[in-house]
Amino acid sequence: MASHKRKKITLLLGLILLGLIASCLAEYILHYSPYEQHLSLALQGPSFQHWLGTDVYGRDLLARTLAGAKLTIITALAVALLSALIGSCIGLFCGYRQGKAVTCLLRLADIFLSFPTMVFAIAVAGILGGGTFNAAAAITAVTWPKYTRLVRNLVSPLRREYYIEAAQMSGFTTGQILFQQILPEVIGPVFITAALDLGTIITEIAGLSFLGLGAAPPAAEWGSMMSSSRLYMQTAPWTVFVPGAAIVITVALFQLLADSLRDFFDTKLVR
Repeated sequence: MASHKRKKITLLLGLILLGLIASCLAEYILHYSPYEQHLSLALQGPSFQHWLGTDVYGRDLLARTLAGAKLTIITALAVALLSALIGSCIGLFCGYRQGKAVTCLLRLADIFLSFPTMVFAIAVAGILGGGTFNAAAAITAVTWPKYTRLVRNLVSPLRREYYIEAAQMSGFTTGQILFQQILPEVIGPVFITAALDLGTIITEIAGLSFLGLGAAPPAAEWGSMMSSSRLYMQTAPWTVFVPGAAIVITVALFQLLADSLRDFFDTKLVR
């Protein structure tokens, strides 16, 4: 059973890695630039020359979709990593220590958690302005509190364990106890949560770009591509369906990967 789960994880990781490699080499594989315009080829349907058709500016949709994969997936990975890092560090501190500073940090996390994620991300991105970096910062701002609460709830019972008390009596510093003794115990759930969040983050990045608060044209980003093509939904539906399908497939792959990782780690914990 464990071998089957390991093979499934390897397969899903391989598909995601293959997609990233293809996105980085898209221009060389397809011999089409995702940004070069050919107005005479505008809104052409799928053909042997352009497998997924062209957009309103005559740009190859397959090349742009692959280029969008690089931007969207790398941004999502960066957001998930940064959110997990910030939230976990605060959660470690709040779970191990007590006092007014801990109470203030937890109340701050609760304030962030009380808002609908996408609504708050739209508000933050609107304040910061458009752009991929600002969109990533907005999503990070609403994602880190989840990790703070998760890690804090995992750490609180651990600080009363005998091996933690033994480490304190042996003269271990707070940093050594947190990162050498406690962090290995909580890193698994944090990793699984980050993997589960990747699909949601990709959707949020695309949503902000669709609303004009993320990557702006001519950037090859799936949400932005759908937004700029929505006026041609009836006459050239492939211009919307192609980036939309890319979002659905990518989110599904990450969701399957996260579920497989959770099953794998749960099996190890039970054993």
